[in-house]
Amino acid sequence: MAGIQVGIEGEGAPAAAEALLEIPGISGSYEVPTQREGTLAAVATIIGIVGGAVALAEQIRKWYQEWHKSHPGKQFDVVILDPDTGNRILLEEATIEEITEILKSIPLLSLSGYSE
Repeated sequence: MAGIQVGIEGEGAPAAAEALLEIPGISGSYEVPTQREGTLAAVATIIGIVGGAVALAEQIRKWYQEWHKSHPGKQFDVVILDPDTGNRILLEEATIEEITEILKSIPLLSLSGYSE
């Protein structure tokens, strides 16, 4: 199943990916690719959402800001890949509206069909 890929690079990337996927209403998984010369990275794939895309976009933005704030002075980059256009946006520069548009491209899970 296709989904939105979220590339996370920086200290604590796997833990950040796990925290992203713990946001209520997001369904997905993450993997840690083979590391390159000390680069810490993880790729989360959001395959479904429950609830409104705007509310989840706000939660994703809040997750990013909190994670970035809790690791001062550390490189922490998050890139979201739009599965429809192939465009990549840097979460640091993304607006709630841009994140919402990308979230709208993945399936909305019904509450009865949602399971973790």
